[in-house]
Amino acid sequence: MSTPNVSDTDIDTPSHAAESRATGLGNRLAMVVNCVAYKHGKRVGPIKLEQISDVLQQEGTFVWLGLREPTATLLTKIQAEFGLHELAIEDTRSAHQRPKLEEYGSSLFLVLQTAQCTEGAVEFGETHIFAGSRFLISVRHGSPLSYRKVRERCESMPQWLAKGPGFALYALMDFVVDHYVPVIDGLQERFERLEADIFKRRFSRETLEQLYELKRELLHLRGATAPLLDICSELMRFHASIIPKEIRFYFRDISDHVKRINQRIDGMREMLTAAMQVHLALVTVGQNDVVKRLAGWGALLAIPTMVFSLYGMNFKHMPELEGRFSYPAVLGAVIIACILLYRKLKRAGWL
Repeated sequence: MSTPNVSDTDIDTPSHAAESRATGLGNRLAMVVNCVAYKHGKRVGPIKLEQISDVLQQEGTFVWLGLREPTATLLTKIQAEFGLHELAIEDTRSAHQRPKLEEYGSSLFLVLQTAQCTEGAVEFGETHIFAGSRFLISVRHGSPLSYRKVRERCESMPQWLAKGPGFALYALMDFVVDHYVPVIDGLQERFERLEADIFKRRFSRETLEQLYELKRELLHLRGATAPLLDICSELMRFHASIIPKEIRFYFRDISDHVKRINQRIDGMREMLTAAMQVHLALVTVGQNDVVKRLAGWGALLAIPTMVFSLYGMNFKHMPELEGRFSYPAVLGAVIIACILLYRKLKRAGWL
């Protein structure tokens, strides 16, 4: 059988008389990003979903299917065409999975978490991948990343694409990991701005909240990258039917990238923890400065308060009341004592 060569618009073309079927087709076309057959590393052309099972029987041919937010009905159809395990399909329906690699018979099921900076915030998503000896399926959930560049990169290297879906799997994982780097760069810039505000004594509750939010995003990103080390390790050692020996060192390259990313994340987490502690310490120091100033002014006010309070007491004999210069002398003594105490507190840094 020759591989069909049809355009994307030929997939499940509806009758113009059935408007409901036309709506269903539009939804399916939105979910089916691409469904292409490759033979000996070269692109043959798009195929219909119903033709997948027939194309998979051809020697040297594999199918690369890209889906985005598929419905349960479409996933059931895909399961039947590719012979996927029901537990893997169930995980894909829920779309809230941790990064992992699971083996179901002759196929693999991978979950990758994607990350992208959008307007200063990190937007996380998921990509589920089904890989077999003759097919590769990527299912995007909540991810704005498009894998069009990944497909173009693979198609420009037919000698490697001829090795099968293993190289396409590497390209997808490498694309996801490479997008972690600008996310970390963005988080680093946010941290440096917050750090500058801290040491400029711009203390605020908002700064502490932003530091906490930054740390939360780093923890989420760490949870997305850390499992990739075990995934790459397993792909380098096992699953020879999907990952040929010639492809395995590419996954070692991904593992090296992930290690460097994890080191940056861990370093930034330590700096964040230190920044939060420094922020709280500087706030405490600022409060202590205020307390010292208040205590200094209280000491200054204590001198006239003590002296003048004596005049409010009911003593019969107060010699200074009889003197002609008693009032100005007492007032002058109070002023001199306050000046001396002020100078002493000023030198001590309390005022």
